[in-house]
Amino acid sequence: MITAVADASQVAEARRLAAGFALRQGVPEQRVAQLSLVVTELATNLLKHGSGGSILVDTFDDQDGAGVEVLALDSGPGMADVERCIADGYSTAGSPGNGLGAIFRQSDRVHIYSRPGRGTAVTARFVMAATKPPRSVQLGAAVAPYPGELVCGDTWVMAEAQDGGTMLVADGSGHGIEAARAAETAARLFRNHVNDPCERLAERLHRGLMPTRGAAIAIARVDPAARVIRYVGIGNITGALVVDGRVQHMISYNGTAGHVAPRIREMTYPFSGDPTLILHSDGLAPRWDLAAYPGLTRQHPSLIAGVLLRDFRRGRDDASVVVMRTLL
Repeated sequence: MITAVADASQVAEARRLAAGFALRQGVPEQRVAQLSLVVTELATNLLKHGSGGSILVDTFDDQDGAGVEVLALDSGPGMADVERCIADGYSTAGSPGNGLGAIFRQSDRVHIYSRPGRGTAVTARFVMAATKPPRSVQLGAAVAPYPGELVCGDTWVMAEAQDGGTMLVADGSGHGIEAARAAETAARLFRNHVNDPCERLAERLHRGLMPTRGAAIAIARVDPAARVIRYVGIGNITGALVVDGRVQHMISYNGTAGHVAPRIREMTYPFSGDPTLILHSDGLAPRWDLAAYPGLTRQHPSLIAGVLLRDFRRGRDDASVVVMRTLL
């Protein structure tokens, strides 16, 4: 879920929506109370320090375990010294200055990225269970539906295949219920056949999407044995590989899975170190440059995803950005 926080009345609405989401995920009431407090503090900070922003709440399942994540995004003045701002008693708004400290105390994991003049992104995680088997990936995602829609036509899935961690992003054509159905069809087929080679897997999705309105899809697999990323893209999904701060864009071919896909071809991209993959739909403008955000490539994937959604969302389509860092 995503909700805007532009005035004081929306703080309570963000808290209510977040608590409802957490309860539907089976989060115990005590943890829901902690999450509600964190959402209240984050939303209040958006108004005090960022002139408003957005709160996103979603599930996660990665190296940290499985649970619920809250992501707060603003385009305000940012923080020059994050460590100083975290300390209780420090405030630039005339308040007691306990907000960020309370967020750290109530949450299991907190990550912050902020630059003067470039806004702030904060993610707070509530871990409900360990992941079995333990995962060697960090995942982050930020998803927003077409304005006014209750469902999103974009979806994503990450699964452990025999050859390595594999990620799908699917953008159903158009928006609304039928777009969401196409994207979910792609996700179901992906889960059922994730151990297929990437090219064959994309062909399965292409055939399986024929009864739907179709989708743009991208499949990326980290193959640690071969030290390559295996990538197949059909349509307007942007894929990028980040290693040691350097960004290499990956090739998607024109078409729509389920309708017209003249070329379905796997591309391979060598890597060293711990690769970070970024996949996003065309709900984000593709001309982003991580060099404009010093230190962001070293931050948690949730922060990378959130900053890209905040600054490059077109606002006239479903939008999704997923970031996966594999720890080898």
